[in-house]
Amino acid sequence: MAEEAVLKTKEEQASSLLSAEKGAEKGIKLEKSINLFSGITIIVGSIIGSGIFVSPTGVLKGTGSVGLSLLVWVLCGVFSLFGAYCYAELGTMITRSGSDYAYVFEAFGPFYAFLRMWVECTVIKPTLTAIQGLTFAQYIVEPIFSGCEKPATAIKLLAISCIILLTVANCISVKLSARIQDASTVAKTLALVVIIITGLVRLGQGYTLNFNDSFSKSIDEDINVTTIALSFYSGLFAYIGWNYLNTVMEEFQNPEK
Repeated sequence: MAEEAVLKTKEEQASSLLSAEKGAEKGIKLEKSINLFSGITIIVGSIIGSGIFVSPTGVLKGTGSVGLSLLVWVLCGVFSLFGAYCYAELGTMITRSGSDYAYVFEAFGPFYAFLRMWVECTVIKPTLTAIQGLTFAQYIVEPIFSGCEKPATAIKLLAISCIILLTVANCISVKLSARIQDASTVAKTLALVVIIITGLVRLGQGYTLNFNDSFSKSIDEDINVTTIALSFYSGLFAYIGWNYLNTVMEEFQNPEK
């Protein structure tokens, strides 16, 4: 009896070890729950964020004129387009989640990949999240406190609440966060469409004073290489987000699309 029990125990251990080895070979993989539409909304929603609503001031201030500011916007868009094409190619070649971390890991190894992720998690992402939260809060309280000074405490508390809610949604489910992203993308796109249509209507009505001698103010004012460089920084900040889809590439149903 004792020998049979020992033999049975060894067989169970061998079976468990074999199952573990098979599981290790398969590996733990993320669920492919992001479709093409959600992928598009992730990119569009990330680019159409707080930057597009706050950056125009910095671009115009750094260039000094409408003509030069439009040129800066075009150049920033071309630069971001090249970056997006490169990341689209990387995403189809290296179908791993992590974006910059995964690519630096493949190219330079784990040490530099860890440094890149450390900077991302401790500096870049928290800063961007804070800016987005504060921008959202300022636009929410604007109609409530129209014509008077907006309380800084209310803006900060509203921004913190928004960040916490979105964090909880992302922790609960990828599908839930994707649906929130879809809804917010549609809302932000509609807001930009309204702004664009309003601008075109005003141009059609003859309000073209700002386009007369559109580069002259850049010459008259104290505009130099430093201020133009700062305007490029503001413009590129508005385009940021074209690489965010690669962060969840492993969860994409068909990366080649």
